[in-house]
Amino acid sequence: MGILETAIDPWGRTVLTHVAWNILWVSFFVFVTFLVAHASYIILSAHRVRPQAETDVLEAKHDDLPTRIKRHSFMARLFHWIMAGSIFTLLGTAFFPIMGWQFDWIGIHYTAGLVLTGSIIYHILHTTFFLDFWSIWVGPKDIPEFKAEIMRERGQEVPGLHSAKYPIGNRLYHLVLTFVGCTVSLTGVTMLWRMGTPFITPNPYLLGEGTWGWVYVLHGMTGLSLAGLSVAHIIFGARPKNWWLTRSMIFGWVTRREYLEHHEPARWPIGVRVPKETGVRRQETGEA
Repeated sequence: MGILETAIDPWGRTVLTHVAWNILWVSFFVFVTFLVAHASYIILSAHRVRPQAETDVLEAKHDDLPTRIKRHSFMARLFHWIMAGSIFTLLGTAFFPIMGWQFDWIGIHYTAGLVLTGSIIYHILHTTFFLDFWSIWVGPKDIPEFKAEIMRERGQEVPGLHSAKYPIGNRLYHLVLTFVGCTVSLTGVTMLWRMGTPFITPNPYLLGEGTWGWVYVLHGMTGLSLAGLSVAHIIFGARPKNWWLTRSMIFGWVTRREYLEHHEPARWPIGVRVPKETGVRRQETGEA
């Protein structure tokens, strides 16, 4: 079973044209495998929440923290749900016709793609100028934290700091999603010049036939990857142990207890302490 489709161009050369959509069944198999592996993980993992006694001590120590701690601003949450809506629209308009449900999908598809592209551009600007840009990225400095988290998941008591605002699993997922999302957006926008829209004059000679083939292949591959990443994200968000994170993306806050169970106050400080004589309480914040 081939995973790529090819054609013969006017000069007799074999060029790529698209992804072979029969690999949808491969994607389905990978999805089922993921469900089985994830269920096994849930049964066998010890998880990495702080023990109750240790959390009690921290809560007494940080009794000046607000009972609700801001994790996501309104604009960050708005971006998340706009991006989610555009992705689900893109996936539906891309794969439903392939599976036999025929409708006028092209206009809906590229409109959702432009919304996704715009939301990504907004997110880049928002995180660069208004948030802590580097807090979501991973690098060699995170290797000790990764090792400690793996050992904690296996039930071992490991000394050392817990995660900052974003656990390393979230950051790794964000890294993959950044590559996939940017690639599917860039290739999709480029394809508008091949098909044409009410505001773009088609120009099929913008790229060579071979290059167009790679654009379509990359778009198809990253589209399939985006489907898998989205399903995995939904599954993790629906797990009872992760509902506190899902709730924070809806309402913007986590409780003080949840903050202390999962995070290291020294690595994700909440607010700024001020001298007591000023009479000013600790400022509530969490957008870092």
